[in-house]
Amino acid sequence: QVQLVESGGGLVQAGGSLKLSCAASGSIFRINAMYWYRLAPGKERDLVATITSDGSTDYADSVKGRFTISRDNAKNTVYLQMDSLKSVDTAVYYCAADIEVTIFLRPMRYWGQGTQVTVSS
Repeated sequence: QVQLVESGGGLVQAGGSLKLSCAASGSIFRINAMYWYRLAPGKERDLVATITSDGSTDYADSVKGRFTISRDNAKNTVYLQMDSLKSVDTAVYYCAADIEVTIFLRPMRYWGQGTQVTVSS
């Protein structure tokens, strides 16, 4: 069984910073790409950032230059450093990862439980 556990959310003023963490644990053979999504009230879930197993990154236009995704493969952990936060960044942030539990099975996407980020203006 695989679990993803997020931490680091909270309340911050506009212009401030937060760093989210997401640790994967359980029966893991290999972690491929890792992701951060967000779900704001009344909106659809959006992909915020992606990092591949070799460290290549991609960002939504709305967060480019402000957010940084990184990972520590030894700890099976992905991070999201969020700087220059705006009120529009308020959302529940979810991490996800494409994980192979054995060499014989194709990777499946696993999700964390979500962490609330609230940016006050």
